[in-house]
Amino acid sequence: MIETKDLTKKYGDFFAIKEIDLALEKGDVFGFIGPNGAGKTTTMRILATLLNPTWGEAYVGGYSIYTRPKEIRRIIGYMPDFFGVYDDMRVIEYLEFFAAAYRIHPPARRKVCDDVLELVDLDFKRDAYANTLSRGQTQRLGLARVLLHDPEVLLLDEPASGLDPRARIKMRGLIKKLGTTGKTIIVSSHILPELADICNKIGIIDHGEMRANAAVDDVMRRVRNRTVLLIDVASDRQAAATILNQSDLVDQAQANENHIQVTLSEGITDYSSLATLLVEAGHRLTLLREEDLNLETAFMKLTQDRLKEE
Repeated sequence: MIETKDLTKKYGDFFAIKEIDLALEKGDVFGFIGPNGAGKTTTMRILATLLNPTWGEAYVGGYSIYTRPKEIRRIIGYMPDFFGVYDDMRVIEYLEFFAAAYRIHPPARRKVCDDVLELVDLDFKRDAYANTLSRGQTQRLGLARVLLHDPEVLLLDEPASGLDPRARIKMRGLIKKLGTTGKTIIVSSHILPELADICNKIGIIDHGEMRANAAVDDVMRRVRNRTVLLIDVASDRQAAATILNQSDLVDQAQANENHIQVTLSEGITDYSSLATLLVEAGHRLTLLREEDLNLETAFMKLTQDRLKEE
């Protein structure tokens, strides 16, 4: 549904993005992660046919950004990080205006607008003036606008930017719901936890270069070459840690006030015998699981070479 090859945008000697390769299928929800200025907005503006690359190719829905921009615009919904609303329009008037721009026939126009307002949980504000909405409500109105023509592809640039925690949770829930409808979605953010549970693929971009681009689980495996376990026992944690450190399966076991953190030796994936080892030594296990990796950890590890250079 979305494919790029060597996509590059250069301003003088500065690379806004450099040789970006993407391949997203129908139904993928792609989390585009990176700090401000990393190249996320540039990439999305190129995909939305609002900016020409310096070189490279991009296809959206099988259409080239160079030769078929009108066709691309018909199948995408692009929500920029900042956008304005018409202050003297009511919410329903604002949506009907854009529905007319999308050439939605008048008999169906009102129902389409009502349906998207209900989807984004803004139907109770349908007769309010746009300039009276809160920041979170304005963002949801922007999302409603790009959904009017039922696009196949959504490009959402920092949709939760500037929102309070409650509004961010609501926006995240909306995107997660849209991800179940079969749409291909690119959603960017520099706030990593926002994307952790809504994306099946992630791309980590830094200084215009893609540091990772894969399924979430694959990226996590890439940044961790050793399995880390969290173990707890009902008795003496330090004694249990000493026993674990004697095993060839364990690189290091360290007890703290909450549990024992066990880093396995490189290449070890079967650690079932560790439970037996502790039980035979008289310890009763109360916890044994692999430690979860989060996107913050992945981002820091994948960009640490650049950070060292700076």
